[in-house]
Amino acid sequence: MNQHPGIIGKKIGMTQIFNETGEVLRCTVVQAGCVVIGKRTLEKDGYSALILGLGERAERHTTKPVAGAFKKSGQTPKRIVRELRCSPEHAAKYELGQALKVDEIFEVGQRVDAQGRSRGRGFSGVIRRWSFAGAVSSHGTHEYFRHGGSIGTNMTPGRTLPGLKMPGHYGDETVSALNLKIAKILPEDDLILIEGPVPGPKNQVVTIRGAVKKRGGKGLPVRAQQPTGKKKGG
Repeated sequence: MNQHPGIIGKKIGMTQIFNETGEVLRCTVVQAGCVVIGKRTLEKDGYSALILGLGERAERHTTKPVAGAFKKSGQTPKRIVRELRCSPEHAAKYELGQALKVDEIFEVGQRVDAQGRSRGRGFSGVIRRWSFAGAVSSHGTHEYFRHGGSIGTNMTPGRTLPGLKMPGHYGDETVSALNLKIAKILPEDDLILIEGPVPGPKNQVVTIRGAVKKRGGKGLPVRAQQPTGKKKGG
């Protein structure tokens, strides 16, 4: 489980910037600005985590139990609430109501994992959902151009096998993009520019955390890492 420091934010679109060598970097812009609205501790809950809130929720859209929970913690109702597991040392750095600063969590050049909800596309056919090629359009083909083809089997096993690629609900699922690189940080605006695409459409809530499968995910930029001493092919 990823327990590296991270934030929740809103994907507001894409842009491009130039690096030191003049190369164009295609970047996704994520608007941060989350605050700590609660904590989980080892003594009480058995694990350590920060409960983060993003955006303000109108009182008329807040139920009394939810409003009472926020009032008990001394916070205003938040529109988005997420719980991020972390180490006890990281959780101890923050108090209730404290905002998470992007320049304190991330550094330029750091590798991160981004997780979001993909765009929902409803009920889709096999060509759109699975990139099927479709049937030929000549030699007597009739009303079969975008079909998926045969799904049957012979006498053995004598049944339709599970897991076949067929039409169905497409999109609207959790997607993670790993080992993305932070290109730029704008702490005064709580903005993070990440190289490459981040899952989800515009205004989608995304989670950005240090990468778990790449060196440099815990805080240090990749260029600042020290060599391990291992030789290639050893």
